[in-house]
Amino acid sequence: MSPTTTSKPAVTPSTEAFSAVESGRPRLAWVRGSLQQLLAVASLIVIVAFFSFASPHFFTANNLVSILTAATVTGILALGTTFVIITGGIDLSIGTGMVLCGVMAGVFLTYLGWPLWAGVAATILFGGLIGLINGFNVAVLGIPSFIATLGMMLIAAGLSLVISGTKPIYFTETPDFQSIMNLSIIPGIRFPLGVVIFIVMIVVAAVLLTKTILGRYTFSIGSNEAATALSGVNVVRWKVAIYTLAGLFVGIAGVLSASRLSSAQPTGGMGLELEAIAAVVIGGTSLQGGKGSIIGTVIGALIMAVLTNGLRIISVPQEWQSVAVGIVILVAVYLDMLRRRRA
Repeated sequence: MSPTTTSKPAVTPSTEAFSAVESGRPRLAWVRGSLQQLLAVASLIVIVAFFSFASPHFFTANNLVSILTAATVTGILALGTTFVIITGGIDLSIGTGMVLCGVMAGVFLTYLGWPLWAGVAATILFGGLIGLINGFNVAVLGIPSFIATLGMMLIAAGLSLVISGTKPIYFTETPDFQSIMNLSIIPGIRFPLGVVIFIVMIVVAAVLLTKTILGRYTFSIGSNEAATALSGVNVVRWKVAIYTLAGLFVGIAGVLSASRLSSAQPTGGMGLELEAIAAVVIGGTSLQGGKGSIIGTVIGALIMAVLTNGLRIISVPQEWQSVAVGIVILVAVYLDMLRRRRA
């Protein structure tokens, strides 16, 4: 009897190569993401070392706390917009939206006399409403996110002036409101409560992005929105939810900003959206969507805060500080373009 032979399905070299590439893509993407975060951390260390050498007043406990305090508002804005940018969208309304939320906090607490908890909750929900409108315009009406949020940016800036009567709203009737951002929780060191809230928001955002279905669909929509829709996912509903979530972060930032200043300033907020977006991109989130992390965004926010604080410490004029921040934004976007080309 002839020996029994077993046949193997024929696999062409091209099929084998394709399978190898496909199996290696997740690891390759993870390595690239880790390298980007390492580069961001290295950049932060280099900047800190430079300013520490340039000025003895930089690397002190009080100044480091000041850096964390300065990074709080921009960082929280960046946390929310990370979700939007991962989907391939953009939100230009977060700066003026934050100002409008601060003005609404003044309306709720000062004009209407609401209790502190009710006014803060209503302010955060108002931020969610701004995000909900953005999401509706983008996902339901199909308006490009750049145009939809640009329109909301102008609307929020105008409403802030109209509602406040172009004048600041002071929280003299609710002194406890100032403690939300400024209350020191460590004796001997001015470590404000707002920084603790920032840390809590980092944890919340990281869990939402990495451990929930919202986070999975955020990456899926940014990677391939058409394929996500064809797989049965209600893309419209989830995009609205993502923009609404970003709006809630805007509301929290509005509360902290107004608390820090002890007033709602209706003319501020312009330019904060660019700093927040720059922090997101510096941290490795791609403007094309489908890639990003909360840790990277936090590192990017710290880089922006350290850069601004360090330039101020060494007495660089304000106009040159703006030039430096603009250069950082351009470099961050260019590096993102290089990453996309290599990918």
